[in-house]
Amino acid sequence: MKRKDWILIFIISAIALIFAIYIKAMGTPQGAEVIITVNREEFGRYSLDKDREIVIDGHNTLMIKDGKANMMQADCPDKLCVKQKPISRKGESIICLPNRVVVTIPGENEDIPDAVTG
Repeated sequence: MKRKDWILIFIISAIALIFAIYIKAMGTPQGAEVIITVNREEFGRYSLDKDREIVIDGHNTLMIKDGKANMMQADCPDKLCVKQKPISRKGESIICLPNRVVVTIPGENEDIPDAVTG
């Protein structure tokens, strides 16, 4: 390889490293919380700073550990909510349709309607 090829590889690697550090730094903000709703009614709000296991109406089990919320168990037939990745950032959610359970980390602009809702 020529000298210019090595320079290009170095620049691309440096940009990728900076991007990875930025993404890691944007992790779970201090004081973040999850909001659990069951059948459109608020079940509870829980801080991501404290590790705990939450049983939701006897149907689902949510685990909060290391600043992430993960659905560990559900009695629904497809268990898609259990297969979803843990959430830790604003705007992310886990949804269990058969049990009507929604777990969200509220974002900054939740009350602003988007182009779909008007």
